[in-house]
Amino acid sequence: MKIPYPYLPEGHEIKYVPADNPFMLEAKNYSREHSLDSTVPTGSVVVKNGEIIGRGANGSDYHKTHECERVKRGIPTGQGYELCEGCHPKNHSEPRAIADAKKKGHDTKGADLYLWGHWWACEPCWNAIIEGGIANVYLMEKSQELYNKEHPDNVIGRQFA
Repeated sequence: MKIPYPYLPEGHEIKYVPADNPFMLEAKNYSREHSLDSTVPTGSVVVKNGEIIGRGANGSDYHKTHECERVKRGIPTGQGYELCEGCHPKNHSEPRAIADAKKKGHDTKGADLYLWGHWWACEPCWNAIIEGGIANVYLMEKSQELYNKEHPDNVIGRQFA
């Protein structure tokens, strides 16, 4: 089945692992503990040579005190992140996990990234992934159903239930 991602750079693909994959479970647990986005919490881990070298969760506390400009304007998912401080790509789990690995002195070239809680990666996140030399991006099986707000079987708002 070909998944119609809102964005996927040419020459790249997304791979899938089961929900019980240990790296996906770590991304989920990190999201549960550290994400500041109560609607769509995400977590990412960067893995190299079988070891987690970086972790990141999405969100900021901006939305607690400010209205989301993207929501006010009805901007579709994956667009206009720069219009809202709370949605800005610097607050996404993928670049945060890559930055965490680099901050700890790890080379991310050839590493893998596991993303829990979303069904695709936006263009700014893909740019960070590519710039970081990440070899593979893994999502959880059925994520395109579970985390897509438009899919009737989504679990948005009940991700940890």
